[in-house]
Amino acid sequence: MSVHPLLEARHLTTMLRGKHGVVTAVDNVSLRVDAGRSLALVGESGSGKSMTCNTLLGLLPSNGRLVHGEVRYKGRDLARLSSAEMAKVRGREIGMILQDAMTSLNPLLTIGDQVAEIFRVHQGIRDKAELRRRSVEVLERVKIPAALERLDSYPFQFSGGMRQRVSIAINIALSPELLICDEPTTALDVTVQLQILKLLRELQQQRNMALIFVTHDLHLASQFCDDVAIMYGGRIVESGPIADVFARPAHPYTAGLLRAVPSLGRYEKRLEAIPGQQPGLTDWPQGCRFAPRCPLATEQCRRQYPDWFEWQGGARRSACWQTMQMLSKSAPPAGRTDPATSARREVA
Repeated sequence: MSVHPLLEARHLTTMLRGKHGVVTAVDNVSLRVDAGRSLALVGESGSGKSMTCNTLLGLLPSNGRLVHGEVRYKGRDLARLSSAEMAKVRGREIGMILQDAMTSLNPLLTIGDQVAEIFRVHQGIRDKAELRRRSVEVLERVKIPAALERLDSYPFQFSGGMRQRVSIAINIALSPELLICDEPTTALDVTVQLQILKLLRELQQQRNMALIFVTHDLHLASQFCDDVAIMYGGRIVESGPIADVFARPAHPYTAGLLRAVPSLGRYEKRLEAIPGQQPGLTDWPQGCRFAPRCPLATEQCRRQYPDWFEWQGGARRSACWQTMQMLSKSAPPAGRTDPATSARREVA
């Protein structure tokens, strides 16, 4: 973990106004991503993953507002930038890929026009030949065959995987330092998913890009990312290096997600679903939001939201009163300090 993260969000709180009044969609969320590293933002649908990413980039809906917190990117607080200043950051320094490329591409414009647009807007290029040359170059970079011939095609003439490649091309055209991928493979079959993930990994390594990878698929996250932040009910409940978190989860929700994932090594065991449902934005309980579904919940859990427990120098964090009990369930790897002992020392 570097001293100065590329992006660090601190205590983000985003509220939405709707027919039931004002609700909190993102609640006191803090996260960081370092240059060249990838962070998985994992959670069920409705946990606040996409809204968190929209908050980072100032892309909130008209009924949404960031009411507290800051988004530090290379030292600047993006939350304090004007709309014009933020527009220069998006695309040039930070890109964002949506889960359905068909909704992010204009069906009435050719692929060539849409790729060229980013060079026109951010670099002021007007020469048509130069725009076509650059568009072909970036499409070839994401391995679209016959890129020159495909410039005059429309999105409906591309497969789902190829449309997602076009979306990636648009977002990496100006070599951003951070790429936010909001479930970029959800609508694709498994084979195409792997192709897109392989492409993203290659681009990340070539350019030393940082990635925020939003997903509900723990297997994809474990194969693709360095770090993980688990979201539930608008909050992050656990974070840390992904291998450590998945090997020794410190929050019951993380453990429940892992027990629900099929594994070749556990073919003799039944998968365990987490009982109940995640509460809606208007139904959050007073204490820990996972308490109504948690097998370890106590009266304290139901009454008071837990403090953060930190260990490994702050690299691992868990918002759970039962963190010590969770960590003590399995022995630490040989030759390593017991994280539970470290957590007690740092939290005390």
